[in-house]
Amino acid sequence: MHVPQYLAYLNGEFAPLDQLKISVLDRGFLFGDGVYEMIPVYSRVVFRLDEHLSRLEQNLAAIGIPNPHSREAWRELVLSLVAQQTFDDQSIYLQVSRGPAFPRNHAFPAEVSPTVFIFADQLEAPATVLTEQGVSAVTATDVRWLRCNIKAISLLANVLAKQQAADAGVAETILLRDGLLIEGAASNIFIVKTGIIYAPAPSELMLTGITYDLLIELAGQYGLPLQLGDVTEAMLRQADEVWLTSSSKEILAIVLLDGQPVGNGQVGPIYKKMLGFYQEFKRTVMRRRID
Repeated sequence: MHVPQYLAYLNGEFAPLDQLKISVLDRGFLFGDGVYEMIPVYSRVVFRLDEHLSRLEQNLAAIGIPNPHSREAWRELVLSLVAQQTFDDQSIYLQVSRGPAFPRNHAFPAEVSPTVFIFADQLEAPATVLTEQGVSAVTATDVRWLRCNIKAISLLANVLAKQQAADAGVAETILLRDGLLIEGAASNIFIVKTGIIYAPAPSELMLTGITYDLLIELAGQYGLPLQLGDVTEAMLRQADEVWLTSSSKEILAIVLLDGQPVGNGQVGPIYKKMLGFYQEFKRTVMRRRID
């Protein structure tokens, strides 16, 4: 396995990514006991860093890991790492685990120091062919636990769902629970019917992304009707348009679902409008440095 020598951060040390090591007793490794954030960076401008750090703070509190840094210290760490990369558009991965402890025990150890790991990778926008022609997806039953709003590193169920998509040669697996649309394996899902955008409302069953929040803002700004609430499986399958959203995929139209065309099987007009609004926002806001 080739690991790039991008500069990364681990517990107070900046070093090439391929040189960093953690203890085999780290609870992140043994239990998936930790949380993470994925933060996009455009032209070295970190997108909505405070919103990402706020979610990190909430998730640390939700699973009882003491926050190892103040908000300002987190900001300095992330901005320092961004500044030291050789590429401008970046994807920052930030992970905090409960830390190494012995003996191995499911309950929280009495004394343990969190492990903080941050690294950057190059962020590439989705290929033009994907935004112009759309992608395919499959559906699956959501068998995950009931606290999916925690951005936990224990992602095995999501990994298996994403592999289902890979095995089918499609872009995403859309998760359904009790007859309702929840989210994608690694994305949020929006649908459009008769000109109205629908999306599941935030709940403990889904992880609402920063891009999810942005699309809701853009819909309000440009007067696109949008409703948050229960989206049934029937609504999904009868939709005129279906979109997936995430920090890395931005917005992609799903034109084929479980082998059946969505709407007329082509990228829809509301998607084209939203994509244009998103790209303008990306150009004028995401890449704009505010001193």
